[in-house]
Amino acid sequence: MIAGEGVTLIALGAALGLAGTFGAAQALRSMLFHVEPHDPVSLVAVTALLSIVALIATLIPARRAMRTDPMKALRCE
Repeated sequence: MIAGEGVTLIALGAALGLAGTFGAAQALRSMLFHVEPHDPVSLVAVTALLSIVALIATLIPARRAMRTDPMKALRCE
């Protein structure tokens, strides 16, 4: 459940980030040297890298939650 929610947020963030990149292309054009704002290799590489980092950050708490005994967690509440 935790990992599923994390993956959903990662996908939503990647989609919004790519849309924002295309929307802000003119402002980015003056800051980029020798790279076009719509360069597919750069966009895919950055999106993949950030998605992998976010996935690792999501899986660490999910793995910890899987190790917890459900009865022990329910007793604490």
